[in-house]
Amino acid sequence: MIFTPTKAYKSILSVTPEILSEMGVTALILDVDNTMTTHNDPKPLDGMYQWLDDMRAHGIKMMIVSNNHAPRVTPFAKLLGLDFVAEGAKPLPVGYKKAAQLMNVPKSEICTIGDQLFTDILGAKLFGIKSILVKPIEPEKSFFFKIKRELEKPFLPKKYL
Repeated sequence: MIFTPTKAYKSILSVTPEILSEMGVTALILDVDNTMTTHNDPKPLDGMYQWLDDMRAHGIKMMIVSNNHAPRVTPFAKLLGLDFVAEGAKPLPVGYKKAAQLMNVPKSEICTIGDQLFTDILGAKLFGIKSILVKPIEPEKSFFFKIKRELEKPFLPKKYL
């Protein structure tokens, strides 16, 4: 199904290099808001630096693809030491394609991690890569996101690891 992720976890911090190895993944495309931090927060989730270090130690390439504009993504990506694609146009495959080219990794070895079915997971499906859905860090406050989250409910996994 188009909205079904390859796997689902409670948090990005629950995803380990061993899990990625079992999936045949050598590169990650990462979402920002509600995946690595809360909306518009300049600081990453507690434990994020250690998680990134662990991924790097295991040779996992990583890159951010965000629908946010560069002024939001640039300082956050710089803080984490990650390259990025801003205005990634998810769920269209444009941002994913650019990230795959920049990382120089075959699509079969790439997985995206994000919190939204209709952008992150659908975009991964349309581009033909694996995906990991994580629970949002916190509920969004805007009307648009509240509606979007309600529409996602019927498609959400029954179990998050």
